[in-house]
Amino acid sequence: MWYEMADKKQWKRYVGYALFLFLSYSIGNAAAVVSTMTLQPEKVEKEMKTVAITFDDGPNPEYTPKLLDGLEKRGVKATFFLLGEEVKQYPDVVRRMHDDGHLIGVHSYKHVNFKEVGTACTLQQIEKTQKAIYDVTGEYAGYIRPPYGCWQKELDAQVNLIEVLWNVDPRDWATTDADTVVQRVLKDTKPGDIILLHDASASSVQAAFTVIDTLQKQGYSFVTVEELLLE
Repeated sequence: MWYEMADKKQWKRYVGYALFLFLSYSIGNAAAVVSTMTLQPEKVEKEMKTVAITFDDGPNPEYTPKLLDGLEKRGVKATFFLLGEEVKQYPDVVRRMHDDGHLIGVHSYKHVNFKEVGTACTLQQIEKTQKAIYDVTGEYAGYIRPPYGCWQKELDAQVNLIEVLWNVDPRDWATTDADTVVQRVLKDTKPGDIILLHDASASSVQAAFTVIDTLQKQGYSFVTVEELLLE
């Protein structure tokens, strides 16, 4: 869907450039416009190379602050899907996350599988997490990533949140080897993708920094999930 939207945007730009060229030619400025059109496709392609990097299961009192330091240094905005019980324990970390301009979403309160606990418990998990986030940031989250990617469609009518999954999952929680995580991410990432990581280990944080540095050198820019979905 993101690629189709991007293609339509690019097509509209080219139609606009063609019309501008025709009008400019009539007044003798075609040469200048041709020069602009030659450079413009590269600009469009650069604008399309966006990805969202996301982190689940936080905040972590040890590793999330280090991650926030590195994101600030690199000028990157990320998306964090938080556990309500961790928000309650480490509000200062969440407050900094919010103040730094990152997008905060709901994960669950205790990392339960929504399909296993039933509708009533799921709604309670979401409500408690929303309240915990609001108590710290003054804002309710607009997005949710259900643990294990397990969602019940009947909840769509009861939960005013946008479900967000992922395209790239390096399973960083299953290894302490940052290089392995980096290789998995770089192998699979394409423009428009959502990368899933966690901010609960040194290896995951280091892998995130290497991924960001490498993709930025390749011309990628990092945006929040909200910015990516609205492009």
